[in-house]
Parts: sequence; structure tokens; C-alpha cells
Amino acid sequence: MISNPLVDKKALIIIDMINQFDFQHGEELYRHTVPAAKKIYELKTRAKEVSIPVIYVNDNFKNWQGDFQDLVNACLNESKLGRDIVELIKPEEGDYHILKPSYSGFYATPLHILLEHLNVTSLIITGIAGNMCVQFTANDAFMLRYQLFVPSDCVASQTERANIQALEQMKEILRANTCLSDTINL
Repeated sequence: MISNPLVDKKALIIIDMINQFDFQHGEELYRHTVPAAKKIYELKTRAKEVSIPVIYVNDNFKNWQGDFQDLVNACLNESKLGRDIVELIKPEEGDYHILKPSYSGFYATPLHILLEHLNVTSLIITGIAGNMCVQFTANDAFMLRYQLFVPSDCVASQTERANIQALEQMKEILRANTCLSDTINL
């Protein structure tokens, strides 16, 4: 998908933010995720104002019988670490959602088909973890020729160092724009 500025259509991708952080090093990741969640909320609000599609791409956490709403409900109804983040950026009517079985939002999911249906040429990729699922999704998006924005303030990893390294790689190798979210022209 080569981007033409005259017909550029963006989509906001929110990766793995519907999360209970109940895994090894989850508390560390949560701590880094809280500031990013606030920025994702602001970006999502701006995106919806100009009718940019919002797509939640979330790990299924190996729950092969559950669906996306089950995951949202579990995060909201159970006393878990990520509840405040999910309450802040929970899906709204009109948002899209896709469950993924592995790191990339494209691997074994209909994400590319949905993006083609929506005529999207540019992706604004946000979420966690920057050095894992965000980076794997960005890699695949690059291979599919999407223009990439990975706002540095909307991505978190377990450590600051890992996050910085992932952002640098996405900028250098994938030609992703890693500017701050409030500077993206929607």
C-alpha cells in the first residue's frame, strides 16, 4: 500500500491495551503503559473526531473459546491491574476489533482484509509491547507497504531501554514516523 498524500487514509491501531497484566513482568509493563494509555486516549479522541477508524488488535491470551467482548468484560469486571487502562480507552460503538494468536496483528488474522476494505494506506500503530507486538505488527505492515506512524508517546515496553531500541529500529528500518502523537496530522 504505497501512500499517496492526496488519497491517504489512516487507521488507528491499538495493540494489546485490553489487558490484565497478569503475567511475568506484567507490573513493570503496566507502570510504563499508564502514560502511554493517556496519550492513546487523546489520540483516539482526535481520530474519532475526523472519522479515522479505530481498530483494537488484541492478544487472545490463548482463550480460544472467548471473544473480544469477553476479554473487555474480564478486564473491567475483575479486580485486575489493567482495569484503569481499559476503562480509559475501552472500545466504543463503531470501533473494530480483532483477536490475534501471536505477536503480529497481521499473522493469522483478517487485519489486512479489513484495512483493504476500509481503503487504508497509513497506519498509526500504538500499544504494547513496543519491542514485541507493536514491532512485529509494524514489520508486517511495512512488508504490506503501509505508511507507518508509531507515535513514541503511545508505545510502551517492559523497560524504557527496550522501548527506545524498538522505536529506533522501526524508524530506521521500517521508515516509521515516531513523532509525538499530538504532532500527527490526522
